[in-house]
Amino acid sequence: MSRIAAVAPVLPVEVYTQAEITHHLAPLIARDPGKRAVMSRLHTSSKVATRHLVRPLESYAALDSFTVSNDVFISEGLLLAERAIRDALEIAGVEAQDVDFLLFTTVTGVSAPSLDALLISRLGLRPDVKRMPSFGLGCVAGASGLARVHDYLAGHPDDVAILLSVELCSLTLQRDDDSMANLVASGLFGDGATAVVVLGERRAEALGARGPRIVDTSSRVYPDTEGDLGWDVGGTGFRIVLSAGMPDVIRDHLRPEVDGFLAANGLERDSVTEWMAHPGGPRVLEVFEEVLDLPEHALAISWGSLERVGNLSSSSVLHVLADTIETRPAPGAHGLLFAFGPGVSAELVLLEWPDA
Repeated sequence: MSRIAAVAPVLPVEVYTQAEITHHLAPLIARDPGKRAVMSRLHTSSKVATRHLVRPLESYAALDSFTVSNDVFISEGLLLAERAIRDALEIAGVEAQDVDFLLFTTVTGVSAPSLDALLISRLGLRPDVKRMPSFGLGCVAGASGLARVHDYLAGHPDDVAILLSVELCSLTLQRDDDSMANLVASGLFGDGATAVVVLGERRAEALGARGPRIVDTSSRVYPDTEGDLGWDVGGTGFRIVLSAGMPDVIRDHLRPEVDGFLAANGLERDSVTEWMAHPGGPRVLEVFEEVLDLPEHALAISWGSLERVGNLSSSSVLHVLADTIETRPAPGAHGLLFAFGPGVSAELVLLEWPDA
């Protein structure tokens, strides 16, 4: 089994209260005072207190085209990515030259060459490092990326792999779009990145790594749900698709999905002590708690992440993973990391902390 050696979440230095963000963005998004009032109520009820933005808040008025915003994604995303990977390598105690596989995921900007390729010379990665850039998985990509890295390491047990997530959600701001989906999204999403170093089984043993093991993973795409979550991509960039039916998709599928996955690994829900849910928003977290019949405070780390930084798309669940590792779960503890994304798709990752 592969083992997580380090998780390094990073955030931009600019941080603002939800009220400050609402005040500055409202004139850009909604002209109608009534819609601005709705936007203010939605932002207040989002359970988000602060968010980090890749640019000073007052500069967003000047991001008036997809070209301008995407250029910022490349330049600023590269800086955050470099910080995250350097931090993760230092925590893991491995060198850049040791990295054999790099999976990069984002859903908030595009470039060719992709950011992972631009990082090779900056970080001193080997020119023969295997790369896998990914776009389109959205919020599920933190969990899916971890699972795909695990799949790679199953066949390469001596290798070192990195999962890199960079999400600059604020750059997808849609001007003059007072749709309910955009009003909701403008109050939820923040900017951030994460790098995760994962070791193949033999490499982990050689290094004496003590992080959680990835035991198993599960992927699912639910038919006829493609209109519930995603992007409409056009001349203004990425326009959010977010339907009111998303909680129902989770309610219909999550419990049997989790129960079946755990049973296949000889476990029940009561066997799991560490619940690492993607903090998609307050309604999503409430449905997770309801459907899985979770104990009180089981998702406290996810709720706390939502409050401090908002929804970071694919990076969010990895920030939750980092915060969970910081709590030092008990030896032998089982954890379930899970997220939903466009498709609608779901990914479950079963973790186990090492015995003392």
